[in-house]
Amino acid sequence: MRAVVTRVKNASVVIEDQINGQIGRGFLVLLGVGPNDTPEVADKLSDKICNLRVFEDENGKMNLNLEHVDGKLLVVSQFTLYADTSSRRPGFTGAAKPDVAIPLYQRFMAHCRERGFVVEHGEFGADMQVFSQNDGPVTILFDTEA
Repeated sequence: MRAVVTRVKNASVVIEDQINGQIGRGFLVLLGVGPNDTPEVADKLSDKICNLRVFEDENGKMNLNLEHVDGKLLVVSQFTLYADTSSRRPGFTGAAKPDVAIPLYQRFMAHCRERGFVVEHGEFGADMQVFSQNDGPVTILFDTEA
């Protein structure tokens, strides 16, 4: 799995001119699923992201995680994270097919919810507009294959 995690003051995803998901302080997670990913990989990545300590403490140090700041997650499926950029026109055959990707995308979100977090989301495969007010900016890349 690959994820781009951005610390945000707020974020939303709009589908067909309607807000589908919206959060205040927390993480915007762009999530890509690879063909060899498993439920265990989804759980491990969700744990890493939920425990990511990138919110400032009273001393201005990035030392707090989502739980400490009552943060929320907005998770948006992003198969383009698996783009093959060896040519000018990217190819996306490296991403998992929907029959593999959708259950793992849902598993990732469910695992975050099981940990007590509010999780908003986009719609897998939809044409979405994603809005965010980056905080910092702080953006962290995750690749479970690395």
